[in-house]
Amino acid sequence: MIAFGLCILLFIFIFQAATILLLEFRRPAHATAWLFILFLFPLVGFILYYFLATEYRRSRKARRRGSLDQRRRARLLAMSATVTDAAELPSTELAVRPRLFRTLLKRGELPFSGRNRSVVFNNGIDTYEAMLKAIRGANHHIHMSSYILRDDGVGKTFQRALIEKAREGVQVKLLYDGIGSIKLTNAYIQNLKQHGVECACFFPLRPSFLKKRMNYRNHRKITIVDGKVGFIGGINVGDEYIGKHPRLGYWRDTHLMLEGDSVYWLQEVFLKDWEIATREKPDAKAYFPEHDVPSGEVVQIVPAGPNRRGDAIHDSVFAMVNAAQRRIWITTPYFIPSASIAMALHDAAVSGVDVRIILPHVPDTWLVHLATLSYAEEMMRSGVRIWQYKKGFVHAKTLVLDRMAAIVGSANMDLRSFFSNFEINAHLFDPAAIAQVEKDFLKDLEDSEEINLQKFLQRPRIQKVKEAMARILSPLL
Repeated sequence: MIAFGLCILLFIFIFQAATILLLEFRRPAHATAWLFILFLFPLVGFILYYFLATEYRRSRKARRRGSLDQRRRARLLAMSATVTDAAELPSTELAVRPRLFRTLLKRGELPFSGRNRSVVFNNGIDTYEAMLKAIRGANHHIHMSSYILRDDGVGKTFQRALIEKAREGVQVKLLYDGIGSIKLTNAYIQNLKQHGVECACFFPLRPSFLKKRMNYRNHRKITIVDGKVGFIGGINVGDEYIGKHPRLGYWRDTHLMLEGDSVYWLQEVFLKDWEIATREKPDAKAYFPEHDVPSGEVVQIVPAGPNRRGDAIHDSVFAMVNAAQRRIWITTPYFIPSASIAMALHDAAVSGVDVRIILPHVPDTWLVHLATLSYAEEMMRSGVRIWQYKKGFVHAKTLVLDRMAAIVGSANMDLRSFFSNFEINAHLFDPAAIAQVEKDFLKDLEDSEEINLQKFLQRPRIQKVKEAMARILSPLL
């Protein structure tokens, strides 16, 4: 009888493992992670897999909601000064690489817009000052999306500003993520709603779990004012972004203010996210007003998420890393690259490209940090140089690639940002904008300490075991 029971349990375990292998055969790293969890927690691991691992993008409804409104797209293309040929770009380095240009245009989905102004911020205080100034000057609408929204000092400042504008008759829409803002109080939201601010939660916790969407988070940070000024980057709404985190202290981040054609595409992304969260389809010509920004900076807005067919951010980063000839400078709080990007960085470093990565010294998430360190040894063996930021916590997500492009956005250099989250990046091609991101990177190097490979190899065996286990789980982190 005992033998029969054991056979039944073994059959159930094999069935669960086979199911994961069959469903995840296109994603071997995910299969390995889930099999590891299943081995540690039989049955419970499979239940978690059922609710957390189903691909949202398999849903026809998800793809339909993710697709662009073709009529609106045509209207925006007519309004924008789009760049359709690499020779039109101000960066001569990219202009002589038409293949890369075509790849970014195809993979990025949205066009290169040619009439833009940008300002790069490297801290929360300056970013909030600019955002609040724009919000307080709004005349028609404010659209704001944040992964983390807190009921603290900074959160209350934004709450008051949004309520004030709603009282003046400005349309205000606020979107926040159900997991990222899980600590947000109901009173905070009710106060906003009572004063006319429309609020929506993106994939709330309980419904998301039952509908198998909890793994897919809206990690974007977008603010649009009157359809003319937009903000994107790594900064959410909370006190920690101005250095008030009790453990992490100073918070180094990068955010971007945009004016011009690129704001149209930020607006398009926000409206699609609002539709997913509320099933409403807000659209008004006033959301896409004419602007007076002259021809100048070229910017490409690149959204990505599980509701889209491809992996635009991952594929764009991969293409740029492969095309870089002199330098690849990366700042990221989490470094869990895909196999293809890891190999591209390896090949770049071996070929003599100056590949540098800045990571946090003190992490905000220990498990993710362990997984990050698991990649450090092989990267450094290839010639990649890695620094750890010592001044505080670095949360910026930036790339500098030769002098042809810079990337600023919400996407980390990890598998979750590449394949699971709703993310958004901006590709900057203006020499001045690239130089600003470069300048901030060099300043961060001064506040960082380079990891010595020989010393790193001497870390305790238990540390290596922890890193190895975290790496197995890294596709799910």
